[in-house]
Amino acid sequence: MPVSVVRFNLVDPAGTPESLSARYKAAVEMAAYADDRGVDTVQTEEHHGVANNWLPSPFTFAGAVFGATRRIAVTVSAIIGPLHDPLRLAEDIAVLDLVSGGRLVTVAGIGYRPEEYAQFDVEWKRRGRLQDELLETLLAAWTGEEFTFRGRRVRVTPRPFTQPHPLLLVGGSSQAAARRAARLGLPFFPSAHLPELELYYKERLAEYGTEGWTMMPGETTPLLHLSEDPDRTWAEHGEHFLHEARTYASWQSQDIKSAVRSGATTVEELRAEGVYRILTPDECVAQGLDNYVLHPLSGGMPIDEGWRSLQLYCESVLPRLTA
Repeated sequence: MPVSVVRFNLVDPAGTPESLSARYKAAVEMAAYADDRGVDTVQTEEHHGVANNWLPSPFTFAGAVFGATRRIAVTVSAIIGPLHDPLRLAEDIAVLDLVSGGRLVTVAGIGYRPEEYAQFDVEWKRRGRLQDELLETLLAAWTGEEFTFRGRRVRVTPRPFTQPHPLLLVGGSSQAAARRAARLGLPFFPSAHLPELELYYKERLAEYGTEGWTMMPGETTPLLHLSEDPDRTWAEHGEHFLHEARTYASWQSQDIKSAVRSGATTVEELRAEGVYRILTPDECVAQGLDNYVLHPLSGGMPIDEGWRSLQLYCESVLPRLTA
């Protein structure tokens, strides 16, 4: 059965404190609505210092979602691992795992924007070593036993709900990321459809004598919006999708591989490209995807339009996918 995902990054280019508050509250209410109707996962992410207010604090948002829901998972994909204090992150994830009854999924990447490292005075060149320390610390901390951290003995409490530890994946598109995941026996989440990297990861699992698995994105990972009249919606709201696509594209280089990658410079190009798709319910069902990623508040989308999209998906698409 296909997996249904609702993505939130809370982008709002013209955001005021009042409009941002309304957007955050709407996202939590949407998550609760999606939870009641059988959507599998809320997906969110971490970016810092972005002028359009891209969400910087995914775990705080995840906690709000867990407080409003009963069964839906929250996938944080991805955190920028080296920007986090390892001990504090171990505590935060353990508490969220307890609050949610094991519904938190964390994908740990190292990011690709040096300016985010500069903002937190973290050395860009040390990001690999810092990521190793973070992952090793999380795994040691969640055992509840004492361990050595930066030359001193520490113990992290409480222990998480999920045993042996909360679901933690290593994200990335490099051999270093795949090797890191294999060495630690952690699942690997490539940032794009990269079969050769998946094979490299499996070879490293055999080399290290560890066990793991991959969560491989499909060859295409379109971001979906539902409308009874796609032409009208593209005309009225296409600028929101384009804003987000252009922002994300501005961060990428040839070395960065992403499941969501757009080269469009106009709304017309974006529509033709197919990375963002506005579909009728019938068209959505006909996509035949393994993962349906709905993005109801994309790029500062008006909240009422986001609700229309989500409700169309939950009422007119999801029952047909699960039948």
